[in-house]
Amino acid sequence: MPNARPDYWRFLLPAVLMLAALAAFGVDLPVAMQLKRWNVEAGPGCSRTIAAKLGYPDMFELFGHGLGVVVALLMLHQLDPARRWAMPRVAACALGAGAAADLLKLIIARNRPYDLPSTFGGSVWATFSQWFPPLCNSSGLQGFPSAHTATAVGLAAALIWLYPQGRFLFTLLAILVACQRIASTAHFPSDVLIGAALGCLVSTFVLYVGRLPVWFSRWESRWRSE
Repeated sequence: MPNARPDYWRFLLPAVLMLAALAAFGVDLPVAMQLKRWNVEAGPGCSRTIAAKLGYPDMFELFGHGLGVVVALLMLHQLDPARRWAMPRVAACALGAGAAADLLKLIIARNRPYDLPSTFGGSVWATFSQWFPPLCNSSGLQGFPSAHTATAVGLAAALIWLYPQGRFLFTLLAILVACQRIASTAHFPSDVLIGAALGCLVSTFVLYVGRLPVWFSRWESRWRSE
């Protein structure tokens, strides 16, 4: 059951991540351009030399994907029947965080690093375009923020809530997803940090603060009593 008095200190981590994202705007372009150069150096036979340099980070992308959330829920259902009552809340944290990031993509258009020319000479603010972009925007203009990272952080937060003993593993998986999104030039560092902040915020409102935890707890109590 959630505490009677909300734990507002839980907003500290999202706030820190937001501040880190603001600072990351200063390194977004240097990091992205270096990664693009490394990728180009790999040649046509191996378009992602980062995979070789960092140990195949693409394998961790699934933890931040909707399919990965489904796999996690199936594992929870099959391997821990006593905690099946938690499945809706785990799904709400992960998918709700991803949906929040996708909604923000419809408000702010930003180029993905791989969509920028190698000779790009503008400022970091030139990577953003219009507000409220049309729904027909290509994927290359849907870089802000990282929905994969938001989903991974939301899923990790829910799993830590359910299995505290696995906090290191789940945190590491979310960090690896964030690193994969940067290494693949799908996102700038600031996109990833904003996505992580969104994942933290959504999971906080689902797990600890506000009316949603109360509603979920009542529903879960009925499920466990059946």
